[in-house]
Formats: sequence, C-alpha cells, structure tokens
Amino acid sequence: MKAFTLLLLAVLTTGISFGQSERSVYINRKKIDSETIIALEKQYRINILDGRYWYDRNSGLWGMEGGPTVGVVMPGLALGGNLPADAANGNTGVFLNGLELHAQDVRNLRMWVGQVNPGRYWMDAYGNVGYVGQPTLLNLWQLASRNQQNTFYRNSYTGIGGGSSGGTSYVIGKDFSVIVDH
Repeated sequence: MKAFTLLLLAVLTTGISFGQSERSVYINRKKIDSETIIALEKQYRINILDGRYWYDRNSGLWGMEGGPTVGVVMPGLALGGNLPADAANGNTGVFLNGLELHAQDVRNLRMWVGQVNPGRYWMDAYGNVGYVGQPTLLNLWQLASRNQQNTFYRNSYTGIGGGSSGGTSYVIGKDFSVIVDH
C-alpha cells in the first residue's frame, strides 16, 4: 500500500498520466504542447488530430502543411509560430496575409471572382479582401454565399468551419456566426 501511495504521489506531482502519450501537433511549424491541445479540445469540444497544420491568425483560414485551405476557425488564436509563406506549398504568386496560396485555393477563388492576379492581398476574419496597404476590394463570404458551387469546408479536425448545404452557407466562430440562405 505504501508503494502505491508513493507512486500516486509521484504521478500527481510530476503530471505523468497513464494511457496518454505525447501529442504531435505542429501549427506553423511550431510544436504545440499537450496541455494546450487538451485545453483547446475541452474549450471548443473538438478532437485535434496529430499532424502538421498552417493557420492564418488574421482570417482564421487553416490547412494541412503543404496543402490548400481546409477550413475556417476562430481568428486571433495565439497558436504556433508566424505563418510561413511556403506553408501551403503554393507556387501561384498569389499571397494572402503572407501565405503563398496553393493552386487549389486559387482555382476556388477563380470560381468566385473570375480573374485572380498574382500579388499580395490581406484578408480579415469577416472575409474582406484587398491588396496589401489598400482598402477592401471585395468580401469573399458574400461572394461565396452567392455561388452555387460553394467550397467552404466543414471539417472533423476542428468541428468549426463553413460550408453549404441545401442553399445555405455558413461560417461559425466562437463569438460569431454568419448564416446566409440563398
């Protein structure tokens, strides 16, 4: 009994947990500690899969490292390092908040806006987009809500996202949601 009590005391004081291995989640190439992952999973009632992700704090857009946008989550989360320009493995010459967009993202944008010129653009959490240092050109969320082939994503990685179903487009965040019937 004394050995068990000493083992229990050691577990409680060192934070060792049985049956729970070290998590392997990277955001913008920075490893996220297991405590932060657990706290996010509890706070947002989600399951974060181990993997390598990119995340744009300004817009809330995110994806798997080396790939296109997968979804939209809460912007402004203090997660990971700075967003690397090459995180999505883009070669398009189209930069959004410093990230060179993946070819699939540019194809999706062309469906919504037609011509997409290479250049540097900014985007905020409300979908407003413009050239860096310039005013808003358009609002992507509004364009997407008018588009019959909506390509927002609902995802199982975060449980928060956007999508379209039966003529309804949506974006859901912690303190806001936008639902548009078309």
